[in-house]
Amino acid sequence: MARILIAEDSPTAIEMLKRALAPLGHAIDTATDGDEAQRKISSDRPDLLILDIIMPKLNGFQLCRSIRANPALKDLPIIIVTSMDRESDRYWGLKQGADEYLVKPVDPAVLVAKVRSYLAG
Repeated sequence: MARILIAEDSPTAIEMLKRALAPLGHAIDTATDGDEAQRKISSDRPDLLILDIIMPKLNGFQLCRSIRANPALKDLPIIIVTSMDRESDRYWGLKQGADEYLVKPVDPAVLVAKVRSYLAG
């Protein structure tokens, strides 16, 4: 069983993501701001991070850059799930080191497929 961390400040979005991922049977933890996510990643490294961009304290771009700058976390899969839907946002998210960039409302089947692909190995 893998550990997934959802870094998202919206309780509604957290519930939707958890419901979509529940059938996979993995342990799911949440963080409601970037600082909390960073602490949880440092203390109990997840196997995959689902990351919103617009969050308090430390936004998703900043957190993604911080993770990629840490050699111990360089292989942590990061899937950005955000409402920021411009092509420049997507470009910037992938440039910061995200592996995937999905726009809300995310199709649960697409999310599950992406998560499965990163946790399969």
